[in-house]
Amino acid sequence: MAIRPILTVPNPILKQVSKPVDAVTDETRKLMDDMLETMYAAPGIGLAAVQIGEPLNVIVMDLAKEGEEPQPKYFVNPEILESVEETLPYQEGCLSVPDIYEEIDRPERVQITYLDYNGECVTEWAEGLYAVCIQHEMDHLKGVVFIDYLSRLKRERAVKKVIKAEKFRATA
Repeated sequence: MAIRPILTVPNPILKQVSKPVDAVTDETRKLMDDMLETMYAAPGIGLAAVQIGEPLNVIVMDLAKEGEEPQPKYFVNPEILESVEETLPYQEGCLSVPDIYEEIDRPERVQITYLDYNGECVTEWAEGLYAVCIQHEMDHLKGVVFIDYLSRLKRERAVKKVIKAEKFRATA
């Protein structure tokens, strides 16, 4: 396993639409292992492959709270089958937009289907934080970053702040 660099806005790779994965192979599992290690090191609760420069329909996630046993989840070719009308406002952040947090409304429950770490098909309902996180990560697969939901002014401010912080880190 290896920790990989996480791309940040305005990197154009983050706007790419990810490609479906033909089958879950050892290579796919190695990618997911690297993604999980990268996500834990960041630290974060979800990561899409495109965020490490691999535009593939692959997501990893772990919603375990601090002090709990890790509960990693793996999603290959995830799809939303159904969502409820009720929305849940949630203060979102993103490893590709460090130190920026904004409230985003998303459906509070979604039915999803995906292939797991072993290539088995799973269909289940996600709700609460799980629903928010899977929708956030699935947006990445479509080339959408959570700040794309903000006004142009807020989005531009967020990108400028990330660029400024990156320049500061590069010179520090």
